[in-house]
Amino acid sequence: MQAKCGKTCSKGSIYQRISNDMKVKEILGALEEFAPLALQDGYDNAGLQIGLAEDADATGALLCLDVTEDVVDEAVRKGCNLIVSHHPLLFRPLKSIAGRDYVERAVMKAIKQDVAIYAAHTNLDSAHGGVNFKMAEKLGLQDVEWLSPKMQYVRGEEELTAGEGIIGTLKTPMSQNEFMEKVKETFSIKSLRSNAASKQTISRVALCGGSGAFLIPKAVAAGADAFLTGEIGYHRFFGYEPYVLLLEMGHYESEQFTLEILRGIIAEKAPGLPILSTELKTNPIIYL
Repeated sequence: MQAKCGKTCSKGSIYQRISNDMKVKEILGALEEFAPLALQDGYDNAGLQIGLAEDADATGALLCLDVTEDVVDEAVRKGCNLIVSHHPLLFRPLKSIAGRDYVERAVMKAIKQDVAIYAAHTNLDSAHGGVNFKMAEKLGLQDVEWLSPKMQYVRGEEELTAGEGIIGTLKTPMSQNEFMEKVKETFSIKSLRSNAASKQTISRVALCGGSGAFLIPKAVAAGADAFLTGEIGYHRFFGYEPYVLLLEMGHYESEQFTLEILRGIIAEKAPGLPILSTELKTNPIIYL
């Protein structure tokens, strides 16, 4: 049987594959069954961003946190006609597409190359088993529950609760320093920003991927010893010293394991499809 590959695959490429007759739109359906678009926040723009290839046979999926020009080039080079990202490429309306910035140029490249782009953003944050659950899993938190439950929704035949943030308990209580070192090791980061909290022992931990500082009051009310998120902001560090250890780890760093979730969803739907994680570091922030 002759192997079939994406339009840019060369003869003998490792990305050649036997066709599994999986449509791009079927993969998008699996993503939306896991994290329905109805769960996204009102300001968001999750979902299909560019869909000229939506009804095409899927040749491969490239996973990333952020879509850049280089990511689109990588997808084309590796024979993937679908990019699935966490952050939407199209977040604000475009009045024209003239290649004036990286967003417009990425859109132009994707359209020219028939690459579909899909974003699973705040809907994946809010979904059961989504971004925050993955963070909690990596830290080994037990008895996890939503910090702020939102609404009921259905996945398959199962009724689930959506929400914001997670709170759980460490298997073994730790000192502040021990917990901070665990966070650094787990998320492969060199430094954390923290407040001067008076908490000496950390047992109950709340967290939120990305920009979760708005949940700090709920973390305090729920009795969290520590609250971990990607971004907090200078002024929000004030006043919580007696109540909770605040840890700011970086937006990109907090959401890096999102690709594992996306991979699992797509692999279950299309087990024969090449699913690749970008080799590019799209984090725009450099630590010196």
